Amino acid sequence: MCQPKKKRMISLGFTEARFEEGQHICYLFADDRERLGVLARYLESGRREGEKLLYLADTMTPAEMLLELERLGLEVHQSPAAITVTGARDAYCPSGAFAPDEMLGVVRDFYIQAVEKEGYPGARGTGEMSWCLDKGADRVKLMEYEARLNQLLAECPCTACCQYDTRRFPGDVILDVLQVHPLTIVNGQLVRNPFFVKPEVFLARLRAKNGESPA
Repeated sequence: MCQPKKKRMISLGFTEARFEEGQHICYLFADDRERLGVLARYLESGRREGEKLLYLADTMTPAEMLLELERLGLEVHQSPAAITVTGARDAYCPSGAFAPDEMLGVVRDFYIQAVEKEGYPGARGTGEMSWCLDKGADRVKLMEYEARLNQLLAECPCTACCQYDTRRFPGDVILDVLQVHPLTIVNGQLVRNPFFVKPEVFLARLRAKNGESPA
């Protein structure tokens, strides 16, 4: 598990307000150009904070995504070793199928490597969730991961932004997504999410709905 540390107050790139690191954000979008601009701002603010950055790409190759983000203002050449862009499918499904415990381990290991081993003051990442549409990921497992990620980020405060294309995900999935993210980006604006449910409450409801015993 992560070593305890005092949490920093950081910029997320949207307003002058600063937030405690370790935020879990969902980005709901329906415009690809807006999405790229928003993510470039989010990542560039992390670069300015000195953080290690991770982008999990699905709609472009990692090389194409890095070039596009650089074109939109991400200062890649200022600290190239601090920015990793890799494929979302391989990151979320390293064993071939999505498993919440395995992906939580990926996030934990990224944070520990960045902060405790490499000496970065913090870490942030973002992932395109469209990979799960093609992979046919189990919806229950995906929502379990998203809820439990809140618990992990409370201890290993990597700032995370999950991207959901509202043109591709059905409305009931988006409703679940809103319940497991304390912050959301809508129309390029960051807001506190009034639909957020504490992870233990959401997980209990999820398990009850699927006929499982409480954890």
